Amino acid sequence: MKTTIHWGILGTGRIAEKFAMDLQHVNNAQLYAVGSRTMEQAKMFANKYNVPLAYGSYTELVADPNIDIIYIASPHVFHAEHTLLCLDAGKAVLCEKPFAMNASQVSTMIRKAKEKNLFLMEALWTRFLPTIRKTEELISSGAIGNIIQLQSDFGFKAVYDPQWRLFNKQLGGGSLLDIGIYPIFITLLLLGLPDEILSSAIIGPTGVDETMAAIFKYNNGIIASLSSTFMANTPCETIISGTEGSIRIHRMWHTPTYLTISKNNGTVEDIRFNYAGNGYEYEAQEVTNCLLKGLKESPLLPLHFSEKLISLLDTIRKQWNLEYN
Repeated sequence: MKTTIHWGILGTGRIAEKFAMDLQHVNNAQLYAVGSRTMEQAKMFANKYNVPLAYGSYTELVADPNIDIIYIASPHVFHAEHTLLCLDAGKAVLCEKPFAMNASQVSTMIRKAKEKNLFLMEALWTRFLPTIRKTEELISSGAIGNIIQLQSDFGFKAVYDPQWRLFNKQLGGGSLLDIGIYPIFITLLLLGLPDEILSSAIIGPTGVDETMAAIFKYNNGIIASLSSTFMANTPCETIISGTEGSIRIHRMWHTPTYLTISKNNGTVEDIRFNYAGNGYEYEAQEVTNCLLKGLKESPLLPLHFSEKLISLLDTIRKQWNLEYN
C-alpha cells in the first residue's frame, strides 16, 4: 500500500512557491518534481525548494511515472488545458482557482477525470482553513441563530499594468475571477445557491472588471452583499449576522488567523488559530489523505460544488457582457 504521495508542480509563479513551502508541513507527501516553460526557471525553483527533479516543459513533467498528483499553478486561462494534459497522462490533479474560465470547460475537465478514474479538485485553499471550518461549526450549532445577512469583500490597490495578469484579458484578468471568487465561495459554502443575483462592475480600459459588486438574494430572507476590487484597499472581512449574534472573520478573511463571535447578550469571544505554513498545507493534506484512501474527489470540496461556483461566476459576468475568448 502506498504511504507517500509524490507531488509535481506545474508552474513556478508566486502561488507555486507558497504551495511548495507548505508541502513540507504535509504528512505522507513529498514535493517530487516541478515543471516550467523553461529549464532555467524549473531549475531555479527546484534549487530554491529542494525539489529532486526539474523539467523544462509541462509535457515532460506529466510523463514522469513516479508523480501521483500535479498541482496546477498556471494562469487562469490555461487551467483547463493543463488539467486535461495531466489527466490524459494519468495524473491526479489539484488545479488552482478559478477551476477554469467557464462552466463548459469545468464540465469537460470533470468528464475527463471520471473517464480516467482520477482524482480532481479545485484548489480553493480557504475552504480547508481551521477558521472557515470553525465558522461552519458555529453556524451549524446555532451559535448566531438564523442567518439574516452576509457581507464579504476582498480588495487591494494594485499597481496598474495592462500587461499584468490581473488586468490582461488574454490571461483571464479581472477582479471577479482573481479575488471576487472568495466572497462568492464563502456565500455558496454557507448559504447555497441564491434565488436571485444582481451585480454590476466597473470595466477598465483593458476590458476586464477592475471593481465589482453583487447582491445574492435568498427566498428564505437572507441577503449577501459581495464585492471585490483592484483599485482600493478594502476591509477584506466577512461578517455573518444572525438573529442571535454575528461572526466576523477578520482581515485577511480568505486566510484568517482568527474570528470573533459576538452574541446579542453582550458576550464577545475571539477564536484564534496558528498555521505552520501559509495556509496551503490544509488543502494539500486533504488531497494527500484522499489519494491515500483511493478517493476520486474530496468530500469537503466535491466537484459539484465547483460546478455551482463556476456557474455563479458565469452568471455574474453575463450580467456585464464580459466574455473571454
